[in-house]
Amino acid sequence: MPYEPPTHTVERSLRATTGAKIVAGVDEVGRGAWAGPVTVCAAITGLRRPPEGLTDSKLLTIKRRTVLAKELRTWVTSYALGHASPEEIDALGMTAALRLAAGRALDALPVRPDAVILDGKHDYLGAPWRVRTVIKGDQSCVAVAAASVIAKVQRDKMMAELGIDHADFGFADNAGYPSPVHKAALAERGPTPYHRLSWAYLDALPQWRHLKKVRTWVDGSVPEIEGQLGFDF
Repeated sequence: MPYEPPTHTVERSLRATTGAKIVAGVDEVGRGAWAGPVTVCAAITGLRRPPEGLTDSKLLTIKRRTVLAKELRTWVTSYALGHASPEEIDALGMTAALRLAAGRALDALPVRPDAVILDGKHDYLGAPWRVRTVIKGDQSCVAVAAASVIAKVQRDKMMAELGIDHADFGFADNAGYPSPVHKAALAERGPTPYHRLSWAYLDALPQWRHLKKVRTWVDGSVPEIEGQLGFDF
C-alpha cells in the first residue's frame, strides 16, 4: 500500500514557535509484548532529506527495515536507546516504565534536545521535557520514523538473543508478543525470566497463576491495567 513519506513539518513548527534548535524524535517498541523490555529510541536528524522508503517500522518488511536501520544509524545526527526491564514494568506499570526508558534514551544522547516529538497522543514524558505529541508520528515525522525503525530492529535482535535458551517460545519470530507458539509454550512451561509477571495473560494459566505479581498503590488499591493483552484476543 502506498504511503506518504515523513516530513520535517512538525520539527519546523517547533523550531519556529518555541525557538528550539535541537529536536529529537522519540518512539517505543514492546509496549504490548508479554516478554522482554520496552525499548525507546531517541533520534536527532536535523532537516536533511531522509533515506528513501523511511516510514513507520510496522509498515516495512523485516528485510527492508533491517537494511534501513543500518543506513539510519549512520545517517542520523545522533541516536540513543533506552530500555525498561520486565521487572521495572511489573514494579512501575507501563506508563512509568516508558517514561524511564525514554528518559534513559534522551539522557544518553550526546546533546540535550530543546524539544521532543513523541509518537502517539499521550505525553508519558512530561517535565522537564518540552514535548509535542503527534498521532502516527512514526509515519509523518522524519525523526520519529527513524527512531521507530532503529528501536524495532534493535529490540527484535535483543529478543532473538534472549530466546536462544528458550527456543519453544519463538522469541526470534514473535519478539515476545502474543502468538500461537508463544501461548502454547507458556501453557506448558510457564513464564521465562524475561516475562512480565504482572500481566493479564497469567490469569488464563491456572498452573502458573501463583507467579503473578500485583502492583498496589500506597493506600493498598490495585492500579488499573494498562492495555495488557490476555489470552483471548
